[in-house]
Amino acid sequence: MRSKIFSLIVIAGALLLFSCGNSKSSNENRNSLSANTILQQVDGTISLELKKADCYSDKKDPSLNTAEWSVKVLKSGRFNVWLSSATKDTTSLNYHSNVLVSVHDTRISGHPACDKIIRNSSDVSYPYFRADSFMGSLYIQDTGEYNIQVISEKILPENLRSSAFEENDMSKLLSVFFTPESR
Repeated sequence: MRSKIFSLIVIAGALLLFSCGNSKSSNENRNSLSANTILQQVDGTISLELKKADCYSDKKDPSLNTAEWSVKVLKSGRFNVWLSSATKDTTSLNYHSNVLVSVHDTRISGHPACDKIIRNSSDVSYPYFRADSFMGSLYIQDTGEYNIQVISEKILPENLRSSAFEENDMSKLLSVFFTPESR
């Protein structure tokens, strides 16, 4: 009788151990990065190009147009948030409403200004200049995968990014980047 109970316990333990081993490998598969996940660079910078985002447009209210990226954060900390825009007018970006940047539960909202003008940037062609706008800073506490959203009327649907539309547009959003603050 004791040997039967002992045998059942050993078999149950072996099954439990085996099933736990299988669940770890399936968790690893679930945690593997999707093809569209953006990885944080070695220097800590997170660079998010609009052409790599999932974009959603609101025809009734373009100020609710949204770009979303899945990002793998490898180093947590405080980050400065910058927007890069293509513009013809280096004195005003002509954003009609605030831009909202959202990471997990943290949001930054601001009206982009021409804080840095980059001439001869490879990101844009004539007659555009690249203008970088400081939006603020935020703290990302933990490492892991995050969804980062940007909401702005300057996020254009793919079908409106044609050259005919660009001729009439004074500015458009190109990218968002997070640079780590140094102490």
